[in-house]
Amino acid sequence: MSELTVPPSKRLVLLTGRAHPELGQEVAAHLGTDLCPVDAYEFANGEIFVRFKESVRGCDAFVMQSHTTPINTWIMEQLIMVDALKRASAKRITVIAPFYGYARQDKKHRGREPISARLMADLFVAAGADRLITVDLHTSQIQGFFDGPVDHLFALPLLVDHIAARVDLGRVTVVSPDAGRVRVAEKWTDILGAPLAIIHKRRDPDTPNEVRVLEVVGDVRDRICIVVDDMIDTGGTIVKAADTLFDNGAAEVIVAATHGILSEPAAERLQASRISEVVVTNTLPIPPDRQFEKLTILSIAPLLAQAIYEVFTDGSVTRMFETPERIPVTP
Repeated sequence: MSELTVPPSKRLVLLTGRAHPELGQEVAAHLGTDLCPVDAYEFANGEIFVRFKESVRGCDAFVMQSHTTPINTWIMEQLIMVDALKRASAKRITVIAPFYGYARQDKKHRGREPISARLMADLFVAAGADRLITVDLHTSQIQGFFDGPVDHLFALPLLVDHIAARVDLGRVTVVSPDAGRVRVAEKWTDILGAPLAIIHKRRDPDTPNEVRVLEVVGDVRDRICIVVDDMIDTGGTIVKAADTLFDNGAAEVIVAATHGILSEPAAERLQASRISEVVVTNTLPIPPDRQFEKLTILSIAPLLAQAIYEVFTDGSVTRMFETPERIPVTP
């Protein structure tokens, strides 16, 4: 991706929290700018302090934070940064959350439960955010929780290009790991020209990160199965899905997901599985102790940089994701 040129008549300020500074630096490099220097630290009791080292008055501010472990700390730090920008008279404040925390709590499954994804949006609005940029939300309706423009980015083109260069597309079947990901899986099939299979599963509402896989809907025998999902947390669901596919005759299973949370024991579980490759992006930092031989990490920085550029120059973010051409399959 060539360097983007920021118009000199406007002032863009890019800031990043401490959760994933490497991603912020990479995005800044693509934009041909520098990160705004920030002082950030904790008091003895854990309270977070933030101060910007240069003026942000009248600027178009983009404040980036990956909601990784410890997730509540980094969300709070981003909220404080937004508040500081508002009180320092930034003209417009855009929150960039490559991974949107609490996205899995987007509805009430039973009584007396919170809708934490909505609470997240309300917190950012209350802090002073005008706009939100995020990547591959757990469910699209979360866009409606934020009272302002939301630019919902997709890692699909990045992941598809990697998979297309890796396998024989004539043998591929795209697999949705549950009913909620069918629409995303269908976009994969449109681009790859591949058939679709669905894994029907049931979660235990009383046990988080546990599922019971019931059956595969679709033909996967002797096929290269690409399991597409938005996130991988402990890896239990994906490994069970892969085992079910192999039990139904799959020749190979590759997993493609946007967000690599990779909580323990995901690394050991996925490395020991029959999955041949796990492909994720760097929306979240993946420290060395969570990486493993089968893991491939793709950079989301060019996508974020392009979205920032389009927003800053009043361009079109939608145009970035207009239906790509179908990848030709060699007979």
